[in-house]
Order: sequence, then structure tokens, then C-alpha cells
Amino acid sequence: MTTPAEPPRPVYPPKPAPGDRIAVVSPSAGLPELFPLPYELGLARLRTMFHLEPVEYPTTRTMGASPRRRAEDLHAAFADPTVKAVMASIGGDDQITVLPFLDRELIRAHPKPFFGFSDNTTLHAFLWRTGIVSFHGASVMCELGRPGAMAARTADSLRAALFIPGPYELVPADRFRTVDVPWDDPASFTAEPQTEPGGGWLWHLPGATAQVVEGRSWGGNLEVLSWLLMADREIAPDPAAYDGHVLFLETSEDLPSAVEVFRVLRNMGERGLLGRFAALIMGRPKTWSFEQRNTPEERARYAREQREAVLRALAAYAPDTMAVFDVDLGHTDPQYVIPYGGVVRVDGQARRITVTY
Repeated sequence: MTTPAEPPRPVYPPKPAPGDRIAVVSPSAGLPELFPLPYELGLARLRTMFHLEPVEYPTTRTMGASPRRRAEDLHAAFADPTVKAVMASIGGDDQITVLPFLDRELIRAHPKPFFGFSDNTTLHAFLWRTGIVSFHGASVMCELGRPGAMAARTADSLRAALFIPGPYELVPADRFRTVDVPWDDPASFTAEPQTEPGGGWLWHLPGATAQVVEGRSWGGNLEVLSWLLMADREIAPDPAAYDGHVLFLETSEDLPSAVEVFRVLRNMGERGLLGRFAALIMGRPKTWSFEQRNTPEERARYAREQREAVLRALAAYAPDTMAVFDVDLGHTDPQYVIPYGGVVRVDGQARRITVTY
């Protein structure tokens, strides 16, 4: 695998059309083997709602597959001319181990839209450095396999990202879901999940005049980015490569503490990265997990403390950077798809965010 010294400007790959084949891969965890209910539901919705035909690979439903085998499935998916897009089944926590086995030139020669989030931030960063715009969001098990019905905003965003090039405006969700349901219980999929009021976005606009920023996006899951930074993998060697970009970040069900969030951003600042971005879009934080079943009050406190940690890091390292909090991206429901390396416009004057699919 070769790594470019300076990343090429990412370009949008050709989009699929209804009736095309879409690869479904598990470059992180093979959780479809353990939890077939949301996975099969997600496959069914790919067929019935989006009219795409899923194509599975040897490790798609295999827990514990080696990094080399997972890389081979990615190569097969990108190289197959009959496959027009690639989607992750779910995330995980060790996709970084797949990177040494990826053939950058093979993937560069066969650019395709890739969808996924969480640990798939690793592959997004790889594709960004390869010169391919990808799409942060929409995994088979989580968004397509959602209990009840697929969230309307998620479905609309995914449909646009899949099929419709051009601008797409994000708007704050009226309601969102926090508490998860067990995937091994069929009853979980018979009812609509409980939701709570959205509350809108929170804007941080430093300076006397609200800003309007338009730039290429970079970022993803904060925990995964921290791993890439520690391993010095898929990070441009010259921080100037990120000048004028829009940074987007989100945190997972691991519920990193406010101290951890601040330290990651602090270290990005010490590396000379944080101040390079013209704007920050911060996803609505996940505030509940099966391991940490927070009360509503605890959830509100967690979100507030995380926001304060981010603002503290910005004040120290990027005091002129505009930021928007509680945007519906990443580990939240509904979830907007964010183009990774694509154009994002953050309008602090009109309080609007527009992405280009």
C-alpha cells in the first residue's frame, strides 16, 4: 500500500441508479452473524425502499475475520464493474488493522460511493487521501435496520446521497431517539422507538459578524480519529492540507468523557490541525448505552459538558472557528449523511447547513 505525500482533491464517484447492485461489506465487525434481525431488515429495505440489490462477501456475516480477508472483500467490491456502490453493515473498533492490506491504486482506479460511519471513519479517511469523496452515514444494521420504520429524514438524506447529485440542506430534527432496544429480541422490531424533542442546533459564532464558510469536509467519529492520529495513519503530513475545510465530528455509544473529548481536540490543536478548519459541525452526542443507562438529567449533563469541552478547545486553539452543535449526524437517529471530502456550506448568518451530494 502506498500513501500519497499530499492528498489529491477528492472527486465525487459516479452514483448508482435504482436497479443497480450495491456491495454490503463488514470491514470492521461481522455483527450480521450475531444479530441477523436488523441486518436482514436492512437488506430488505435496500431492495424495497431504494431498489438496490445487495451483494454480500465472504466476511460480511463473519465475526473475527482477519484484516487481510476483510481487505480482500473491499477490493472485490470496488473492482467489480457490476457493483455501483459499497455500504458497511455496521462499525466496530479495529478497522485500522485493515489499512495495511488495502490496495490504494486498485481502489483509486475503481471509485465508488462508500457509505458507513463510526469505525468506518478509517476507510473514509483512506478514501479522502485517495481522492474519492465518500459518505459518512447509513449502515445496513443501524439506519436501514431501524426498528419500526426507517426514520424519514434518514431515508430522504440517504436517497439523495445515493442518487441525486447537488446541494442538500440539513434541517434540525423535530424529534430524535436516544435509548436503544436489544437486537436479539424480535419484539424490538415491532414498534416505533421512543423519541424526544430535538431542541434545535446551537451556534457558536465568534467575532462581531456571523460567518459563511464553504469548504471540503473532513472528520468523522472522534474516537476513531484519535486512533488514526496516534498511529499516524491517513493523516496528511502537512496540516495546511486542511486549510479552509469544514471539520465534522461525532462521538459514539462508548460515551467518551468531556475530559477525553477535550484532550483529543487539544492534541489536534498541538499538532497544528484544529486551527486549520474554518468551521466545525458537531454531531448530537450519543448519551445513553446499554452499559451506561443515563437518566434524562444525566443525558442532558453529558451533552452540556461535552459541548463545553469542545468550546474550551476551540478557545485555546481555534478562537475564530465557527461551530454548530447537536447536528443530526453520526450516532443519532435520525441521521443525515455527510459527504466526506465533499462540499459543505455552513451559513452562520442564516443559520443553515448545506451539503453537496
